[in-house]
Formats: sequence, structure tokens, C-alpha cells
Amino acid sequence: MTDQLTLLHQAFFRRERRSVPLARDFTRKVLAEWGMDTRADDVLLCVSELATNALLHGVPPGRGYALHLALKDPGPLLRIEVHDSGDGTPSVREPSDESGRGLLLVEALADRWGVGERNPGKIVWCEFARAAPSSG
Repeated sequence: MTDQLTLLHQAFFRRERRSVPLARDFTRKVLAEWGMDTRADDVLLCVSELATNALLHGVPPGRGYALHLALKDPGPLLRIEVHDSGDGTPSVREPSDESGRGLLLVEALADRWGVGERNPGKIVWCEFARAAPSSG
């Protein structure tokens, strides 16, 4: 595509419990910088779920995960990626009493989501096609 502008912010988080709220705070600040208040609650919830999944299932001890936020124009299209070094391919499944709701929520809230390859590990991503910058 020609004439496509992409803004990118990324951060690395260690394998520790407080990384999920830190990832959410990072995202909140980037969304404010980009003037992205439309669907911000949905975006923040998806970041929380993807970061939690990386923390619980994708990050071996002593490692961490990366969060990439990209705003592509024209569109705009907001893309969230969580890069981890764990094995396996995440999928939506029936939730139990204790877990299994994360990707179900991402699937319901985001316009698209999926899993990409990374060596080692994987990239779990979601996109918000209708997240338009506020004018003001």
C-alpha cells in the first residue's frame, strides 16, 4: 500500500504479576497520545487479556513479553500484538469456572484477531478497524 502512515509504540514487560496493569497503563497513555478515545475500554480489556495469557501460558521463567501498538492510516486501523516465546497456539475454548474467558472476550470485542509465528514463540494480535481518532 502506498501513502500508508504507521505509528508504532512498543514496550517490554517482565514475567511478573504487575506487568498486566503496566501494559494497560502503557496502552492508555498511547491511546491518549493518538487521540483514540473511541472503543478505548474494549482495547484496554483486550490488552489485559492478551497480556495475561502471555504471562500465564507464553512466558517461560526468566523471560518476558513485548506489547506492540500500531496505528495505521488510512483507516485508521489499531493493531495490538503481544509477542511471547512460549509454545502452543492459543484458541477460543469453552470457559471453566476459573479460566478460559480471555480469548472469548478478545474475539467478541475486537474486529479481528489471530496468531502469528515468531521464533521462538508466537504473536497473538487483535485489530480494531473502527477505532477512529477523535477530532477536536
